[in-house]
Amino acid sequence: MPRVYLDVYFCYATGGVWVLLFGLYAVRLARRGAFQSDRVDKMGGSALVGRGIMEATYWAIEPLLRGMARVGITPNGVTWGCLVLGTAAGVAAGAGWFGLACLLATMSTIGDILDGQLARLTSKSGDRGELLDAAVDRYTEFALIAGIAILVRASWWQLSLALGALLASFMISYSTAKAEALGVKPPRGLMRRHERAVYLIVGTGLVPLLRPHIVARGWPYTAPVLIALALVAIIGNAAAVIRFVRIHRSLP
Repeated sequence: MPRVYLDVYFCYATGGVWVLLFGLYAVRLARRGAFQSDRVDKMGGSALVGRGIMEATYWAIEPLLRGMARVGITPNGVTWGCLVLGTAAGVAAGAGWFGLACLLATMSTIGDILDGQLARLTSKSGDRGELLDAAVDRYTEFALIAGIAILVRASWWQLSLALGALLASFMISYSTAKAEALGVKPPRGLMRRHERAVYLIVGTGLVPLLRPHIVARGWPYTAPVLIALALVAIIGNAAAVIRFVRIHRSLP
């Protein structure tokens, strides 16, 4: 079976999991109402990723979280697993396997949620774990965007979108770190880590699904992920500038 047709099945697998998840959560909503999570309360939703999506995700991982705690899986072990999966997603994207990259990036992102929740559940949270988690977040996000950049490197404008998205991801993260270092409460803003992940993963997953229709119109087959990169680049860099302005105004 040609690669282009095989790759789409990874999208079906990823999409099937999310359809099942949201279907079950809809039943939960009808019977018991929204799932309450301190983490979701702290992070809050936004215009880019609604609170309901976050509540459904945290509700879905709750059984998995408790199972991992029972068998003795450590938060750092999950974090290292995220690094492996995130790096593999970047390699897959660089090789043109967007469906596989979507699945691996999804697993890495879910693991990024799990490690922090597991640390709180098992009372193993600490500065060392947070440092490792922050570093892995940067590496995994870099891996996916870098993989796409390598694939589209022959086109200057497509490469520019990837570099713009990469700049946005690091500047938003840097603004948060700088605010904390200066003793200022970090502004929330748009295109935070989980929001960037959602847009990039969805864009990546749509490439194999829509490829025949896109190619038939004469557009680059990578159009879905290019749109995702453009959104991250434009909204993310604007959000980063706004964050720095707000931090500046908060300084004595």
